Amino acid sequence: MAEEKGERIAKVLARAGLCSRREAERWIADGRIAVDDVVLESPAFNVTASSRVTVDGKPLPAPDETRLWRYHKPPGLVTTHRDPQGRATVFDKLPVDLPRVVSVGRLDLNSEGLLLLTNDGGLARRLELPENQWLRRYRVRVLGAVDEKKLEPLKKGVTVDGVRYGAVEATIDQRRGANVWLTVSLREGKNREIRRLMDHIGLKLNRLIRTSYGPFQLGKLPRGAIAEIPPKALRENLGIKPNRLKLRKGR
Repeated sequence: MAEEKGERIAKVLARAGLCSRREAERWIADGRIAVDDVVLESPAFNVTASSRVTVDGKPLPAPDETRLWRYHKPPGLVTTHRDPQGRATVFDKLPVDLPRVVSVGRLDLNSEGLLLLTNDGGLARRLELPENQWLRRYRVRVLGAVDEKKLEPLKKGVTVDGVRYGAVEATIDQRRGANVWLTVSLREGKNREIRRLMDHIGLKLNRLIRTSYGPFQLGKLPRGAIAEIPPKALRENLGIKPNRLKLRKGR
């Protein structure tokens, strides 16, 4: 009989809703995590269904089923759990009865629109990986003279300040005075990518709204509202099944 491989401890901790995978690695470094009464020294450790995991001496709760929410992020919020500058965060504004969640990627302070939230840190990481090639679509308002010729270089990818950006599709939607609305689609999502690309081609971005992330749409979700994505949609779009790993409770 083949030996059970299990899953990495940081992934299990994140899926249990206690922390992100990065936070889990810090907890391990601080000596807070033990498996079968042995304190871990490295996150490079797999646990199985028979493993007894404790955090600060307390049993790890059974992992919740994976859940995913659409959130309409307003401008003026930072996408972080704690902001050193004391600014309001996305997580400050969520309903108090929501379980602990992490964001799938980020939207910067002045950006708005669709932000996916999940109680499964492993899922968040999976959806963020560039190799998954999930299409992100934005409505972008810019100031400046723009035509299709100016947008053309973005289709092949450009290098800005030594950073290579992949292909971006940008089309003109509407002109309103000195402002122009574009639809911008990309698959990488580097930090402040669209703002830097618009600046690179001589356009000043003054509004950015994410309208979709993969198959999930902002739709008519009001600003500041949150809506859970049904389990059926998770199965159909992500292949998510009920949690496979149920850890044994501590003694």
